[in-house]
Order: sequence, then C-alpha cells, then structure tokens
Amino acid sequence: MTFKNKKSNKILIAGMLWLTALSACTSTESSNNNNIDKNNVSVNESLQSDFTGTSLGKFTIKDINGKQYNQDMFKDYDLTMINIFTTWCSPCVAEIPDLEKIHTTMAEQKVNVVGVVLDVLDEKGNIIQEYLEKAQSLAKQTGATYPILIPDSTYMNGQLIGIEAIPESFFVDKNGNIVGETYSGSRDFEDWKKLIEDNLADLKRDN
Repeated sequence: MTFKNKKSNKILIAGMLWLTALSACTSTESSNNNNIDKNNVSVNESLQSDFTGTSLGKFTIKDINGKQYNQDMFKDYDLTMINIFTTWCSPCVAEIPDLEKIHTTMAEQKVNVVGVVLDVLDEKGNIIQEYLEKAQSLAKQTGATYPILIPDSTYMNGQLIGIEAIPESFFVDKNGNIVGETYSGSRDFEDWKKLIEDNLADLKRDN
C-alpha cells in the first residue's frame, strides 16, 4: 500500500468515527450518572447486536404520562420499532420527529414506534421527577405521539441492560419476538423507512 493510500484510509476512518460520534452518545456521557444497578434488576440476557428470536416475554410498564402497557401492545402491528434513548442525548432527541413521521406514515403498513427513556430512573430504579418532566416536555416539543415508556423493574426482562451507546433501536413482531439486528445511532426518516421495509420483507419471507 502506498503512503497516499494509507493517508486516504486514515482520513476515511477518522471521518467515519466523527459521523458515529455525531449520531450516537455513549453511556458515560450521562449528566446524572444514571447507571443501572444490575443487582436490583431481574436480568435474563443483555442486549446484543443480533438476538433474533429472543422474546421480550410478559411485562407491565408505564409511559411518561402514567398510562400502563403490557406485551399486548405489539399484537396489532406486524413490526414495532423500540427506540431506547435518554433526554440528555442530542442525537436521540433530534431524531424523534423522524420517528414520529414513521409512526404516522407507516401505520397503514402495521408498523408502530415505541420509545423507552432510560434516564428517568436512578440507579435504584426510582423515578427522578426532574427527568420525567423533561421527557414529558421533549415529547410535547418534538410532537411525539407514540408511547414513550419508562423501564419497568425488570427492564423488559433484561433486554434494556448492557446498552453502551444510544440511541439504540431494535424491532419486534406482533408476538413480542425480536427480529433482525440492533441498530446503534440515530438515522433520518428515509434511512429508517428503508430498514423497516427490509425487516417487513424478511418477516413475510420467513412466514
């Protein structure tokens, strides 16, 4: 490899790292040091890059406005996107309008979006009122009408544990089974739409 090619590769790698930094936040960036105490959580398995076939199981969970949900929230949709984020992560917040667009424009294709905000809870699983109010305010400011959930005591049976970069998103089918891969970093509407359509096509082919 020539010096010129080496230099070009270094520039390319640096650019890729810079783009990654713009689209995702690491867990160490939390302004309130919101680390999950795993001793207080019932954990089945940490979130992996590809965990197709894993079920979220049964759970009871509330959104930021106190409305209660369970695993039946998935049954009316062929595919549900679960987007995990925090209020302090700028790329997370910036993509919420695009996720809302997915929620409204792809509903006829039986696609839904669900947010999960992690930093509303402290390390012992207690709600931090300041961050709850911030999440509620963000939902209003960004126009999000899809459910934004607060993790339950099991963190969705352990599937919300082990996240190192946010936002992080994955998909489940109508039975709550995880399909496809986990996606780290934010994306715009067109990128998410393409990924969702690909996942829908895979579901139809497998069924």
